[in-house]
Amino acid sequence: MNGTTTKRCYCRSEETGKPLGTACPKFKQRTHGVWSLRQELPPNKDGERRVFRRAGYDTKTDAQTDLDKVRALLNITEKEDKEGRRRLGDMLETVGASKDPIPDYDETKRKFSTGQSLTQHMTVGEWLELWLAGKKGLRTSGKNRYDTDLRVHLIPRVGHIRLDRLTVQHLDEMFAGIAETNIEINDANILRRTALDELKLIPWKGLENRRRRKAIKETIDAMPPFRRITGVATQHHIKATLRAALNTAIARGLIIFNAAQHVELEAARRPKALVWTDERIAEWLRTGIKPSAVMVWTPEQAGQFLDFLADTGERLYALFHLITFRGLRRGETCGVRRTDRARAAGTLTIATQLVQDGWEVVENAPKTDAGERVIELDEYTDEVLDDQALRQDAERLAYGEAWIDSGRMFTMPDGSFIHPGWLTDHFERLVELSGLPPIRLHDLRHVAASLMLAAGVDIKIVSETLGHSESRITRDIYQSVMPKAAREAAEATAAIVPRGAARRAEQTPAEAATADPRVEQVAQMAIDHLVAQIFAAAGEGGRTVEEITQTALAHLAGQAADAVANQDGHATGTQNGAKIIEFRPRRVPA
Repeated sequence: MNGTTTKRCYCRSEETGKPLGTACPKFKQRTHGVWSLRQELPPNKDGERRVFRRAGYDTKTDAQTDLDKVRALLNITEKEDKEGRRRLGDMLETVGASKDPIPDYDETKRKFSTGQSLTQHMTVGEWLELWLAGKKGLRTSGKNRYDTDLRVHLIPRVGHIRLDRLTVQHLDEMFAGIAETNIEINDANILRRTALDELKLIPWKGLENRRRRKAIKETIDAMPPFRRITGVATQHHIKATLRAALNTAIARGLIIFNAAQHVELEAARRPKALVWTDERIAEWLRTGIKPSAVMVWTPEQAGQFLDFLADTGERLYALFHLITFRGLRRGETCGVRRTDRARAAGTLTIATQLVQDGWEVVENAPKTDAGERVIELDEYTDEVLDDQALRQDAERLAYGEAWIDSGRMFTMPDGSFIHPGWLTDHFERLVELSGLPPIRLHDLRHVAASLMLAAGVDIKIVSETLGHSESRITRDIYQSVMPKAAREAAEATAAIVPRGAARRAEQTPAEAATADPRVEQVAQMAIDHLVAQIFAAAGEGGRTVEEITQTALAHLAGQAADAVANQDGHATGTQNGAKIIEFRPRRVPA
């Protein structure tokens, strides 16, 4: 099936109006006329002949080049492969009819070898939907997150582009469009907030005021609702979703280049967890602005919160106690079952969680494989959970037949499961009532991690307790030390550096305190006064001077110990060999 190239002249006779063809006096000129090609194709499935034609070439070389491309495409498979040659013929017939460029040889060969369609071109949107439908074993929350990336961002912005023609420039334009939309959303939110603030300032009474309020309400109704911008972290997730989908496309031979792999975005910075110190609390009270999106209570503040719950008879005291000390996630806490606790072994198995999907609640496995774990319970937490079981038994008896046996360890008063969204709202109300600085419910998990780390617990054990897949995640996210531990770490670091005369390394704290003569004079006066009091007490009380002296020394030793214990309230050393001050919040009454 050899093809041919031909030259044609469109000049016509002035007398007859008929084409001159080869009789045209200019026909032999190189720049006169146009060239065309003709290549016979394999018969179609009905055995009918068909031909690939294309005209409009300025030179014979151009026409011959395209003819060679057509022949090469037909020779991708052997002549004996009739079905394969028919597929190639179908492709060239479609290209000839649509006047599309002749397909690339390497791309066509790759598609042919992988069994892809040669006549239909998949778009990015079509592939993304096919890819998501093929993702098996995804948890509901993960699938919803992928679906949001596709439906809200990827398909509307790049879904119309052919999959094999997606470029880095396309994605750069997509993220630039997201940035512009963020500006529009922010401006619209400011306008709506300004209008609402203005509405609050207008009095209700008076005809003119009512008219103004009505006009502003109509303006607000015409405005778009409050919307969230697409932050940097979300943009990175969109990029990761597209990158994963394109990697699968490469594995299936659909494309050979992953454009998402080469898109550069602004670095996503995870909010750093900060401890609520006195200075930060004062600044928050003055400005109403939290120092960080992630805030952590000190051990004293965590104890105050649990004491507040106990004093007010909070029925979910045990739930918040469990999160504070063992770091369960919100969904895991709502989903834990009574049968997951082994009282004799002192363990709790985390095997399920309740996930919020919109406002619906779905039961799923924990967030990661590492999330399915067995955590150890301390004796005090065991006692708190015993109290919770007794409380639940009392509620079951009170509700009688109306009791809903959900099997959960923590429930609503009627036995039904606790909605994760409701629990978040309930926690925020409790924090506000307690008078403590605000933290999120998830930040109780940070509190648990910080308490364990400050107490000297090995990072691997902390990671396993929290359900992280690797300890690096724990170090990167949760390792915030308490202020006292940080101070002592700084002092210990400074102490190991040798210094000259300016620093007396051999000087003891007692020597340093008495180095000033004025300090020595005051100390001597205090001792003289104490000795006089001891002798006076011996004369009046009938006891010997030795007995009173021993009692006074014991009392002074006790005060010194209490002063050391009150310096931090938790860890007073580094993690290795840390000195731990016992911290036990009050138990909730049974």
